[in-house]
Amino acid sequence: MSAASQSIEPGSGAMFDRIARRYDLMNRILAFGIDVGWRRRAARAVGDAGHVLDVATGTADLAIAIARRLRGAQVTGSDPSDGMRAIGERKIAVARLDARVTLEAGDAQQLRFPDRTFDATTIAFGIRNVPDRVACLREMARVTRDGGRVVVLELTEPRRGILAALARFHIHWLVPHLGALLSGAPAYRHLERSIARFPAPTEFAELMRTSGLRVLEVRALTLGVAHLFVAEPDRPDPTEAVT
Repeated sequence: MSAASQSIEPGSGAMFDRIARRYDLMNRILAFGIDVGWRRRAARAVGDAGHVLDVATGTADLAIAIARRLRGAQVTGSDPSDGMRAIGERKIAVARLDARVTLEAGDAQQLRFPDRTFDATTIAFGIRNVPDRVACLREMARVTRDGGRVVVLELTEPRRGILAALARFHIHWLVPHLGALLSGAPAYRHLERSIARFPAPTEFAELMRTSGLRVLEVRALTLGVAHLFVAEPDRPDPTEAVT
């Protein structure tokens, strides 16, 4: 079977390679530009970090937002998609952030960095696509220093409230149909399904706790269309003597 005829795993780096060219445009259209403000909230949530890792950085929107907010910070973006990183690198150059933002290939489930390397670790709209979310969260906790922030920004499906039905229509009909029409790829059908299958915010917060994180905040954004999760590594206190 030729490479061209092989099926592409939903959510994989290869899938994002196929939609990379129109990814940013589609996000702005499908989220009505609101996602820009969500990323700014996530950037503020990292606190006063000097070295930040952005996992599943994609086209580097969050990495750039963090670097703009924290003028002296170094930001490393990791992503498995060559196509997405190539676009991100061009955006970083246009923003003149080359000296402070670097991108590299990486697997969210197996980060190459030593323990406690970063002051903060983030992931925006990426953990839905990670096959082993617990492994990703544990890795993010591992590479974050004690007291540092682990920030997760993710799309969620509102289940209650007056606008829940409208939000579900947007997610289940408009996103896959308009996305496929404009991008020429079926990836936005995966987007719809991945949002629907993502755990409820309370369930995901519990998953974070069982992955070695102390959850500090769970905040609904735009009527629950997205959620911001803020945590820190939950490690035993080394000063406590074992009796």
